[in-house]
Amino acid sequence: MANRFVLNETSYHGAGAIAAIADEAKGRGFKKAFVCSDPDLIKFGVTKKVLDVLDGAGLIYEVYSNIKPNPTIENVQTGVEAYKASGADYIIAIGGGSSMDTAKAIGIIINNPEFADVRSLEGVAPTKNKCVPIIAVPTTAGTAAEVTINYVITDVEKNRKMVCVDPHDIPVVAVIDPDMMSTMPKGLTAATGMDALTHAIEGYITAGAWELSDMFHLKAIEIIARSLRGAVDNTPEGREGMALGQYVAGMGFSNVGLGIVHSMAHPLGALYDTPHGIANAIILPTVMEYNAEATGDKYKYIAQAMGVAGTESMSVDEYRKAAIDAVKQLSVDVGIPADLKDIVKREDIPFLAQSAYDDACRPGNPKETSVEDITKLYESLL
Repeated sequence: MANRFVLNETSYHGAGAIAAIADEAKGRGFKKAFVCSDPDLIKFGVTKKVLDVLDGAGLIYEVYSNIKPNPTIENVQTGVEAYKASGADYIIAIGGGSSMDTAKAIGIIINNPEFADVRSLEGVAPTKNKCVPIIAVPTTAGTAAEVTINYVITDVEKNRKMVCVDPHDIPVVAVIDPDMMSTMPKGLTAATGMDALTHAIEGYITAGAWELSDMFHLKAIEIIARSLRGAVDNTPEGREGMALGQYVAGMGFSNVGLGIVHSMAHPLGALYDTPHGIANAIILPTVMEYNAEATGDKYKYIAQAMGVAGTESMSVDEYRKAAIDAVKQLSVDVGIPADLKDIVKREDIPFLAQSAYDDACRPGNPKETSVEDITKLYESLL
C-alpha cells in the first residue's frame, strides 16, 4: 500500500510574512477575498494587520466573523450564504483552528454543493472538487490547520464534534508569521502550544506512522520543547520557534492521523466548550502511560527530543517514564491544570467515553482500546 502525503502548494515563514499575501492573491488572479476571522481578533486589531496588506495592495474583501471558538454547523451555514452573496472568489482565513476550520467547511460546500448538509462532511467525505482557494494565516501556534487536511465542526444538537478529513480542503497558501501570534495571552499560548506537542507525540506513535512522518514529528517535538516556555513569556525566539514547530507537527499528523488523546478531548469541547489545547494537555500524559507498552522504543526518542539526557543508558521503563515526566513538567511550567476535576462531571463520563470511542481519531491509537478503557482513563483524571 502506498503512503500518501499532502501539503500546501506554498508556505511562507518568518516575521513579516503576511506581506506575501498580496503578491499571492494577485499572482493567482484572485479578485475578491472572503475573510474569515473571529470577533476577538477583529476587536483587538489582529485581523487588521492582514486587512492593511490588502488595502495597501488595492485588493477588495468582505469580512465574515460569525465564528465561535468551537465552530458550529450554524457558523458554517451562515458562512456559506454570506460567501455566495459576497461575490468573492477566494478565502483568507485569519485565526486559530476555529477560523480555519470554518473556512474549510465553507470552501468545501461552495464547490461541492451536494454536501450542503454539514453533517454529511463528517469522516472521510467523498467530495469531488477542491474547495475554494484558501490563504490561511494562523494567529495561534497550535492547531496547524493551515497545513492539515482535517477540520472539526461542533454539532450543538448532539453535543459532539465532527472530525472531517478531506484532502480537498487544504489551503493552497499558508502564511506562518510569528508577528501575528505576538498578542496571544499566556494562557492561550500555553494551551495551543501543548496542542501542538500533542499533535507531534500522537502523530509519532500513531498506527499509521512511518519514516517520513516520524521525521517531522520528532523535529516538531524538539522545537516545541525548547520554544514553548519562551513563547509563553512572549520572547521573539519562543514565538518564532512555536510558529515553526506547530507547522512541522501539522505536516506530519495530517497525513498519518492521531489517537485517543484527541478522541477524549473532542467531546470535552463539544459538551463543556473546553479549550481544545487545555483538554489535550491534561489528557496527554495519562494516555502516554496507557499507550507505552505499544510504542516500542519510540519514547526514548521522544525523551531525547524533549531534552532528557542519558536516555541511551536507560531501561525501557526508565525512558518511557522520562518521556512522560518531561511532558508533565512542560505542562506544569506553562500553567496547564493537572486534572479534569473542574471540567468533567462524573455522571457525563459514559457519554464522553462513548463519544471518544466513536471519534474519528480513535482508530489511529497505537493500542487497541474500548469504551471501558476510555471510561477508566477519564475517571483517573478526576
